[in-house]
Amino acid sequence: MYDRLVATGDQDELAAVLTEPGHPLWARELAAFRLGVAGDRRAFESLVLLLNHRDPPRCASAAHALARLGDPRTARAAAALATNELRVAYALHPVRLLVELRAPEAVPALITTLERRLRPHDPYRRVALACVEGLGALGDDRAGPVLNDALAHPALAQAAVRALARIPGQR
Repeated sequence: MYDRLVATGDQDELAAVLTEPGHPLWARELAAFRLGVAGDRRAFESLVLLLNHRDPPRCASAAHALARLGDPRTARAAAALATNELRVAYALHPVRLLVELRAPEAVPALITTLERRLRPHDPYRRVALACVEGLGALGDDRAGPVLNDALAHPALAQAAVRALARIPGQR
């Protein structure tokens, strides 16, 4: 089955793997990835589910495909996943995807996520760091206050200084 899914150029065959019962997760993942990078929006729902998976490599491949899919729903879905406190352990790839998309939803979602990560003893420093770096990359002045707050956190301070330097009018 793997060889067939890798070799086929038939997008309908790949889409069938997403909807027919009985296919293993790896087959659905491969089909969704191939459809996503080809710009076939039938992969959207499967890729969003994989973006929120507990397995980081699955999240990374889904984010890669979603960034290339060109579906206008992608940024909204990534923002919802990035800001969902119940799933914050899996928010790293949605955060990175938002930065790559540079969509209007990105800055507000990253600010919200970072504000929550600045609480004492928050265990999700990688998510916080991705938010800091992403806000710097986006260069939006709305991020200034939360990045200034991040300066007080040793694990984030250097990245916050670099991020603030990328925002016009910030220190």
